[in-house]
Amino acid sequence: MNAAAQAARCFFAGCRGNVVNLQGGEAGYMIFFRIIFWILCSAMFLTACRPDGKKTDNGAFREATHSDGQSSAYDLADIQESGELIVATLSGPDTYYDYQGVPMGLQYAYAAAFAQEEGVRVRMEIAHDTLELFDLLRKGEADIIALPLPPSYIRRHGGLSAGVQDTARHFSWAVRAGTVELAAALDKWFEKGARAAVQFNEKERDKNSMKVRRTVRAPYISREKGVISSYDRHFQAAAKKLGWDWHLIAAQCYQESGFDPSAVSGAGARGLMQIMPGTAQSLGVPVEHLFYPDKNIAAAAAYLQKLKTDFQDIKDPEERIKFVLGAYNGGPGHIRDAMALARKYHRRPDRWDDVSAFVRRLSEPKYYRDPVVKYGYMIGRETAGYVSSVMDRWRFYGKSHMAVRERSNRKRGRYQRPEGEVKIYRPGDPELSGMPEN
Repeated sequence: MNAAAQAARCFFAGCRGNVVNLQGGEAGYMIFFRIIFWILCSAMFLTACRPDGKKTDNGAFREATHSDGQSSAYDLADIQESGELIVATLSGPDTYYDYQGVPMGLQYAYAAAFAQEEGVRVRMEIAHDTLELFDLLRKGEADIIALPLPPSYIRRHGGLSAGVQDTARHFSWAVRAGTVELAAALDKWFEKGARAAVQFNEKERDKNSMKVRRTVRAPYISREKGVISSYDRHFQAAAKKLGWDWHLIAAQCYQESGFDPSAVSGAGARGLMQIMPGTAQSLGVPVEHLFYPDKNIAAAAAYLQKLKTDFQDIKDPEERIKFVLGAYNGGPGHIRDAMALARKYHRRPDRWDDVSAFVRRLSEPKYYRDPVVKYGYMIGRETAGYVSSVMDRWRFYGKSHMAVRERSNRKRGRYQRPEGEVKIYRPGDPELSGMPEN
């Protein structure tokens, strides 16, 4: 007997035990309130158990228990009620990856389109291999495997073929066995011909994501006077807060937008420093402010300061600048992945030259599916090139040692003359003329 049935039995037993003649008097009122108490307690208990028999857990093995006492897999109606479709896949350029905070990849696009049709949001879970994918499915930590797989392989691992199909190879997505409503909805959505529209939209988005609509200004207003742009005072204010050379921020701005305050990228980045709307919101900056030069540069400085703090384990200040720039462009998670790979392959994780080699390799399956990698595929050549370009332009603008002043913040100890007879040379001493120049 389940808890709900026990509560009901107790309720009716309590009622039978308290049926009396309520013709006034204190005893009658006491019995009346006792019955009301039983009703309220039973109602609260039954509500906690949910009359439809469904558990309200957060995805640990999700199943629904129906009125006939039979259990079935967490199906489409449950997903719609929760408002969230959990999709598992492998990281890759054709499946799913994060590009400057924007989810990309064809399999992700299919999943997002299906979720939109069902009126739910989509959440992605990334696995390192197909065994991990089916483990997520079995545990109820994913509703769909968004990766075309052989039907025989799906059956062998207790799944059900459904949804997006690779007709040339007869591969398909997978759902948990028993989720017949979800499987039917996926098949119906796929048969409606939705795939062609998704493919077209994703190709266009992929093609335009790295493009920035901008009007590039000259790299200098006046080189003789040291005036780089109309926004130099904003760069100087930002640099003062960061402890950086303002020429470095100017160099970064030119790389981002070419000094165009109205620049917009295909991924949605905006303004002079190409701030993503999600980043702006996390910093408390209204998205509509991103086209104001002063607010955009101030937001970039706040984000750079956060990244600078995040990478405090890079002790050398100038090396840290390169890691911060890489994280600004490619995301801190991807840079940490490249550092983990550098460590694994016995290279220095605190030297950008070593780490940038693995940033580039994060576009290769051998590396972005390595167990030490958490954030998967990235377009590594873009981020590595970005850091190189900003550093080169910084030198072109006149790199200052202000950016690395952290090195000289240590207190200088008082010089102590060494003990014993030590020869001290001074300029003009004849002995110096015979010494080799270093």
